[in-house]
Amino acid sequence: MFKKCASYPSILLLTLPLVANAMEAPDAQPVDLRPLLMQPASPCTTVLASLDDSMATLLNNFYAQRDGRPAWRDGSHLHLLQEQLAQLADDGLNPTDYPLAQTEDHCSDLQASSSYLRALRDLRSGRLDQQQLEPLWRDPQQTRPDPQLAALSIALLHVDDPAVAFTSARPSLPQYQRLRAVYAYERLQPLPSWPALPTGALLRPGKQDARVPLLRERLNLPADEAQAEFYDPSTVSALADFQARHGLKPDGILGPASLSELNLDAPTRRAQLRVNLERLRWLADDLGQAQVAINVAAAELLVLQQGEELWRTRTQIGRVERQTPLLASRINRLTLNPTWTVPPTILREDKLPAIRADRSYLSEHEMDVYDHAGNWLDPEQVDWDNPGAILLRQAAGAKNPLGQVALRFANPFSVYLHDTPSRALFDKAPRLFSSGCVRVEAVDSLLTWLLPQEELVTVQTRIASGKTQQYRLPQPAPLLIAYWTAEVDADGQLRYAPDSYQHDAQLIQALLAGGS
Repeated sequence: MFKKCASYPSILLLTLPLVANAMEAPDAQPVDLRPLLMQPASPCTTVLASLDDSMATLLNNFYAQRDGRPAWRDGSHLHLLQEQLAQLADDGLNPTDYPLAQTEDHCSDLQASSSYLRALRDLRSGRLDQQQLEPLWRDPQQTRPDPQLAALSIALLHVDDPAVAFTSARPSLPQYQRLRAVYAYERLQPLPSWPALPTGALLRPGKQDARVPLLRERLNLPADEAQAEFYDPSTVSALADFQARHGLKPDGILGPASLSELNLDAPTRRAQLRVNLERLRWLADDLGQAQVAINVAAAELLVLQQGEELWRTRTQIGRVERQTPLLASRINRLTLNPTWTVPPTILREDKLPAIRADRSYLSEHEMDVYDHAGNWLDPEQVDWDNPGAILLRQAAGAKNPLGQVALRFANPFSVYLHDTPSRALFDKAPRLFSSGCVRVEAVDSLLTWLLPQEELVTVQTRIASGKTQQYRLPQPAPLLIAYWTAEVDADGQLRYAPDSYQHDAQLIQALLAGGS
């Protein structure tokens, strides 16, 4: 693994400065640590054996760019590094995963550099492997920085000042900085304990229920001995506030979704903050570039500028059995007054059973039948028990599930953003209603963010015509569809989203296990 030092493009590496080592006396023979990186004869086997291939490559390249010179001058220099490693706890990382040797020899220099490089890489792009735990497809045409090279560049430039190195590696996204500040405070507080609320019938305002005293305690309200079991307005209001902060419909009705969020224990809540800091490290480059971002967990769309939120609206996303895929792409085309060709899964699992149950389903929903060559078929001549290779296509119009606009982007999942006539569903939460595509509540407002004024007028005129047309955006809009279950808004309010796809538990376990 260490027999040969991997190398990066020489032109780029020539731009990285070599940092002199103050431990070397002016007339002393320069120390070269590169032979210590070679296996199996290295006396630093204990340090090197803990490195995976990518870290070994990173360490090799670090010392190669320094001509093998030691990186850590003396105890005071190492103390500066130790201070920064300790502060990783505020990022939800475990400082003990980045050890420093207690001895002062050349192997301790390798150990310090290994922990330094690992910490910078983990801050810059995440401790865990995103593609193994929460895969996100990226358009191959979109470029993003190489995490290894980014960490190496920062490490070489700022080895004399670890504080600057760690600040440079840590995501500057406002979302990350706000969440980190809240987590840094919360992790030092005693973990609260709250009562578990038992299941039961829906609890509506004004009703009596034996769970009301426990509900008041959970919501940090004073006990009301006079009306102990009466679901009074102040408790209703407190529950509605809780629901709003946890991505639920703020109706003050205690039902299964609210019970689930109320009963999530304090350690899990705190761990959610940790895993969402990790997600933001994964997504930092994508969020920084995105103009449109979908938070699948919250079923919300955000318009961003360099990571800053400009506008937000509600969406409907895929049901648990037909989840919206996570991806990074670019919105490059609009379909105005779209027709809808029923996807194969929906055809097989939804439409064919409906047609078999009621043959008038096609006419009621303005659907036509075609073969795969595009030839129209008479529905009366189709054997609906064994229809073969057919397509169902719904005409544009008020009944079309895509509404007036579909927003298209490259992806292998055949998903897109679109308008919808099912507007009443936006008032519900959580909003898991689609078969994978993302239904957008206010497409007309979204278009005002994506198009210059003159282009917007053109699009609105074409929509009004009722004709199905394609419209290519003059400037493609970078899009991110991702998943996060905790955030801190610009007002400092901590907000959670239901973990509808049950992703958090796996990430929590991976972080507790120390990553990879």
